[in-house]
Amino acid sequence: MAPQERFLRHAPRDGREFRQRRSLWLWLKLDPVLFLLLGLLAVLGMFEVYSATDRDLGMLTKQGGSFLLGFALLLILAQIPPRIYRLWSPWFYALGTLLLLAVAVAGQVRLGARRWLHIPGVTSIQPSEFMKLAMPMMLAWFLSARPLPPRILPFVVSLVLLIVPAALIARQPDLGTAILVFSAGFFCLFLAGLSWWILGGALTASLPAAWVAWKFLLHDYQRQRIITLFSPESDPLGNGWNIIQSKTAIGSGGFLGKGWLHGTQSHLDFLPEGHTDFVIAAFSEEFGFIGVMVLLILYALLIARCLQIANATQDGYGRLLAGSITLSFFVYVFVNMGMVSGILPVVGVPLPFISYGGTAVVTLLAGFGMLMSIHSHKKLLG
Repeated sequence: MAPQERFLRHAPRDGREFRQRRSLWLWLKLDPVLFLLLGLLAVLGMFEVYSATDRDLGMLTKQGGSFLLGFALLLILAQIPPRIYRLWSPWFYALGTLLLLAVAVAGQVRLGARRWLHIPGVTSIQPSEFMKLAMPMMLAWFLSARPLPPRILPFVVSLVLLIVPAALIARQPDLGTAILVFSAGFFCLFLAGLSWWILGGALTASLPAAWVAWKFLLHDYQRQRIITLFSPESDPLGNGWNIIQSKTAIGSGGFLGKGWLHGTQSHLDFLPEGHTDFVIAAFSEEFGFIGVMVLLILYALLIARCLQIANATQDGYGRLLAGSITLSFFVYVFVNMGMVSGILPVVGVPLPFISYGGTAVVTLLAGFGMLMSIHSHKKLLG
């Protein structure tokens, strides 16, 4: 049989197989590229949690359960049309704000922070995690219903909607989550086409607000973290210990790393929180420069794909929500890597999908479920 004949005999069958695979992803309402990247990051995270926790199978099992729950929630949320999210956005935001107020009044105190709300007979919840999604949903709902770019009055209302929950979270205190919630809302405003003179005026007004926060709102340990950022060596056995050990772990990995399970800073307990906030230092020690570059490429591809989805969405609500979820994810990565490498203060932000922590994993995957819903239903939006 001639090569051309063999090609013609196989081409229709191959085309049918491709269409079947494509129709399966369409039926599941999932984006294959995005799902694959999330799966790769989840696998990397599981490997690193196993190593950073010194081969603790119990913690590995809990993290695996969180990933299973998160991906199941992603699949469920991807099936829900975005118009339902738009309908429920203000109610979800109102519920989250009320829960934050309840935490301020009657929340549980753990390790000096009032962040949890106990539900009798059920469990304890951390309402600030809800606001990571409720904030961009609310501002996307509010702004998309009005002429864009926003004028002064919608901008002021948006700012109030943004500041109130962020201030309640910062008061707990939980500065890291407050930054993430604030950035999610800010990106909605930015993507809505906020004029540069309004943006510049807001930034100028934030300078005296920063001084007020430094003098009256920040706790002593938070101010000390900012001071330590500029001179960690001034207190090497105290406040500067985390940053110094983190830099040591990153540098000791070299180009190729020491190998999986062969890190010393984390396994010998020199590196504090090596499986949570400082996990990238443990990862760098084991996989080196090459490993970190692979991780950064995965993050970059994930963000690029999400931005493509946001850009392809014609509906204002869907575009603002998808864009803010994507850029908030970028802030997650940037703040964590910045604080671990010593260019930003330590604020307790985990590294997405690599750090140990079930709540963060489930919340992030829920956000990507909404993003896949926006992508798969984009022809139905209006």
